[in-house]
Amino acid sequence: MDIPQTPEGEEPVIPAEAVRRMPPPPPQPIVIQQPGKGRWAKFLLVALGISVMANITQRASYESYFISGGKIAEKYVTHSREADDKVAVIRLQGAIMSGEGFFKQQIDQVRRDKSIKAVVLRIDSPGGTVTGSDYLYHHIKEVIAERDIPLVVSMGSLCASGGYYVAMAVGDAEDRIFAEPTTWTGSIGVIIPHYDLSGLLERWDIEDDSVASHKFKQLLSMTRKRNAEESAEVRKLLQEMVDQSFSGFKDIVRAGRTTFREDDAALDAVATGQIFTATQALENGLVDRIGFLEEAVDYAIELAKLDGDKVRVVKYTQPTPGMLEILTGSQGRAAAGWQFDLGRMLDMTAPRAYYLCTWMPALLSNTRP
Repeated sequence: MDIPQTPEGEEPVIPAEAVRRMPPPPPQPIVIQQPGKGRWAKFLLVALGISVMANITQRASYESYFISGGKIAEKYVTHSREADDKVAVIRLQGAIMSGEGFFKQQIDQVRRDKSIKAVVLRIDSPGGTVTGSDYLYHHIKEVIAERDIPLVVSMGSLCASGGYYVAMAVGDAEDRIFAEPTTWTGSIGVIIPHYDLSGLLERWDIEDDSVASHKFKQLLSMTRKRNAEESAEVRKLLQEMVDQSFSGFKDIVRAGRTTFREDDAALDAVATGQIFTATQALENGLVDRIGFLEEAVDYAIELAKLDGDKVRVVKYTQPTPGMLEILTGSQGRAAAGWQFDLGRMLDMTAPRAYYLCTWMPALLSNTRP
């Protein structure tokens, strides 16, 4: 195609049609110059990431070793925000298992905080293991004696068996146990759960062929078939264990309720494992008053000889896990509030005694207590 001549002194003008018919320029290769140390830079970046994670884990382990009782947060509840003197509401909620956990952390906080002048023990629990219940009872009683401050109990919807056991930490101080109008309490007794699955396994043609050092090693096996003589022998042994634990439970009740100290018949009448309503518990001497948490708090303030306008009522909470805890897994499961615990399921087959108001041990591990 001919391109028209442009007059001298003017910019050449190329017609659009000519531009469209011109062949495209050859592609120009693009060369990216790789730095000589690029491979080492990637290696250093990976090494840095590994180092950061290792330091986080090491720091978490270091802190968990030296921090006693774990981290809990104090939260204002009522009365004066600016007051120095405090009344602490510590909460026992859910099934009692090992005795360690959030409740023990609250007790330790009361021990450390000298500005706490009284404690209200709020219980909403069906009980739990004999050992766990006694552990909490011992430690709350110990810290109250050590700090020489009053303790008042406030029962929630359920304060039964091991929960009632812990409530006896008030000792021989009178008029200290409050139950709400809808509270259920009592269930003073001991149980060793056992389930016989041998008949079911027979139908499935499954036989327990375990090898043990002695026949009593499989004392509470759910799968081993026993004859009448063996069953009677095992039941006698277990009954002796239950009776000893039950006797200890009644001793604790006598120590915490002066009503029963010289009246064994009255104690035997309520120590049947029966659950009582708040009104029945009051009539039978298991509690002192029917009232809500607020009334228990006001009474604790009165016992501590504090001015209600110059006292701060606080409770304790477990803080939401931060990035450190999430990365290290130290609080990951606790953040969910509960988890399925295989260890608790295995506990069903062990000869363990419970102060527990239920027909089977808990399989869900509640992390609050």
